[in-house]
Amino acid sequence: MHFEDTVTTLEELREVIAPPSELVTEKEVTAFDEYCRDFIARSPFVLIASTDGNGSIDVSPKGDPPGFVQVLDDRTVAIPDRPGNHRADTFVNVVRHPHVGLIFLIPGVKNTLRVRGKATIVRDLELRESMAVRGRVPELALVVELTAAYFHCAKCIIRSDLWSGGNVTSDPASDGVLLAETMVKHGELDISVDEMQEIIVNDENQRLY
Repeated sequence: MHFEDTVTTLEELREVIAPPSELVTEKEVTAFDEYCRDFIARSPFVLIASTDGNGSIDVSPKGDPPGFVQVLDDRTVAIPDRPGNHRADTFVNVVRHPHVGLIFLIPGVKNTLRVRGKATIVRDLELRESMAVRGRVPELALVVELTAAYFHCAKCIIRSDLWSGGNVTSDPASDGVLLAETMVKHGELDISVDEMQEIIVNDENQRLY
């Protein structure tokens, strides 16, 4: 598509969006205080943004029981890796370009915690054993050294009606086969949707940890 009116400079951007006030710019912290630690301890879900440094961006969701992300010290958190599809997009990006962004969410809580930092892929056994679930020790942990963290306002959660369920308009039963259908179609796979769905369900039942 072709657009006639685009924003291409910071000056043009600030003509539309005024510069932030000190109330916003001064809320960043460079150490995990008690508020950050408490939020991370209660969060069962984090989004990890990474890049290969050449313009390719990825955002990967990670979820586990609350507290699965460990605060190791005032500036360091560790995120366990669980069995997945072996794409390892986040890890591949971190090998190439270590800077990442995190967003922590807590169901029912309108604020979110945003973190920027530098990531390292770690295999220290003591750390990985401390992250075991159901006796399964993760093969890798993503350790992030904090650059900046701040709490994000609730407006996006309020607008989306995310936690109230007011935005739920689809049928969970039909949504259950969405991944199977798209994998067969997008991958031009020589198997049926039912066969693909069986593979997905078995994977969910047997390879969570």
